[in-house]
Amino acid sequence: MAERSTAAVDVADNSGDDPLTAKADGTTADGAEAQDATDTSSRGTDGGGDPGDETALTTPELHSGHKLARRYRLEECVTRLDGFSSWRAVDEKLRRAVGVHVLSADHPRGRSVLAAARSSALLGDPRFVQVLDAVEDGDLVYVVHEWLPDATELTALLAAGPLEPYDCYQLVSQVSQAMAAAHREGLAHLRLTPSAVLRTSTGQYRIRGLAVNAALRGITVDQPERTDTEAIGALLYAALTQRWPYENDAHGLSGLPKGVGLIAPDQVRAGVHRSLSDLAMRALVNDGGTASRQDPPCTTPEELAKAVAAMPRIRPPEPTFPAVPDFQRTGYQQGSYGRAQQHHNVTAVQPVPPLPAPLETRTGKALKWTVSALLIAALGLGSWQIADRLLGQGSGNDPAGTTQPSPGASSDDKAARQLRPLTIEEARVFDPSGSDPIRPEKIGYTVDGDRGTSWVTPEYHGYPNFGNLPERRDGSGVIIDLGSEQDVSAVRAHFHRSGQTVQLRAAGPGANTPGSLSDFPQELTELKQAGGALDVRLEKPVRTRYVLLHITELPTDGSPGRFRGGVSEIEVLG
Repeated sequence: MAERSTAAVDVADNSGDDPLTAKADGTTADGAEAQDATDTSSRGTDGGGDPGDETALTTPELHSGHKLARRYRLEECVTRLDGFSSWRAVDEKLRRAVGVHVLSADHPRGRSVLAAARSSALLGDPRFVQVLDAVEDGDLVYVVHEWLPDATELTALLAAGPLEPYDCYQLVSQVSQAMAAAHREGLAHLRLTPSAVLRTSTGQYRIRGLAVNAALRGITVDQPERTDTEAIGALLYAALTQRWPYENDAHGLSGLPKGVGLIAPDQVRAGVHRSLSDLAMRALVNDGGTASRQDPPCTTPEELAKAVAAMPRIRPPEPTFPAVPDFQRTGYQQGSYGRAQQHHNVTAVQPVPPLPAPLETRTGKALKWTVSALLIAALGLGSWQIADRLLGQGSGNDPAGTTQPSPGASSDDKAARQLRPLTIEEARVFDPSGSDPIRPEKIGYTVDGDRGTSWVTPEYHGYPNFGNLPERRDGSGVIIDLGSEQDVSAVRAHFHRSGQTVQLRAAGPGANTPGSLSDFPQELTELKQAGGALDVRLEKPVRTRYVLLHITELPTDGSPGRFRGGVSEIEVLG
């Protein structure tokens, strides 16, 4: 049996919890609350000296509420060790949660962490948790990444038991394809543990810490493709068996029995899918396992992805529906109401004769038919009057303009009738980056008075915030130019698709061709998800020339991971 490689030890032989899932006080964060993953037990080399010198590294002294770049407000410290700290934070500019790693600028791994983060950000693959920013600012180095509140760590999923064969198939398929794409761009993970894999609410698997986790710990290996392939095999093994494929316990999972070596998953637990068991052994054969059925081992993520594609497709389980309860008769049935009788020592009741029907005489019958005829006549007359009134209103038969609001009309209804549409001089695409406005040739459709025409965005993949592209971080939208400063009392908008996250803002007095978000300081509404239309009436009129319909997130375009939005019509009233 071949000896285990140093790379394999770094990836698999970790007896402790992931440090980035441990909070500053030593407790462990649940689920997806820890948004990065590295390992405490195995130390790599950082190329800067003896790893034992790491104990002398000082972590920057930060606190909750501290702001980086006057934008990222630190909320909760997730990890503080080895000279760096990890935080859950809030991006106040885009109003969303993010994760932040912070190091001192003189940290021996500061430069390598920045280089790894920037390389990872350039990949732009939605299957990885994206790096949003990597900055050296004075005496600090910090890396900002996505925070996925709706995602669950594989560690938490495995704590509940092994995964179903379909989920295991999706796990190894998605992770191997993602890592194959990363290695084609020269990027490796090297810390691909259950804490580094997240499953979103839509069933998509996301990988966090690409290149960055290894850089934070100073880990380098001679065969990165082999290391990541074996790590994927370990993840599949754990998903099939709820056991870690090595002797030491790790990641909340029990290891294999001492001295038995690496045995196939279908020998560890009954009912394991045979093809998936063989696939796990083919990936783990690098560490001394034997490939089943004499299939060749998989030594790179690319080979593993091809092996998954060659397997018969595993279909999702059939949905289960709750059984319909049998119909149960109630105790109130025919023959159970009336006079009491004794039956098996239980008091029962007998039906009583029905009362004679009222008005059964000749006079009563005549009266009944008379009343029925009168009711039918009254209904017919009322229906004719209502139809005549509706037809008169629909044809505009009020030449003298005598139609008036009813005396009981509310003050809101009267105020609504007093609003008038304001003339719109121009509509422009809101492009805060100033680089590439979205389809400016179509923006006129938003003010052409026709809801059948729309300004529609391209389709973005992976992220609702315009694909998380750097030039779209502040979103997009429509700027309405009224030609001059006027009193705006209401804004109505109709959208190409419901579910967009939008906000209405207005420019300040004296504004001239505003283009950035800061040029619209007056918030007319809060940032919220809208339906198919937005009808906003302001408590007090706002004096402005420019109104911004700001869009920060788009709805799905009919399939998971694809997003598109747009605006059909905008009307400003004063």
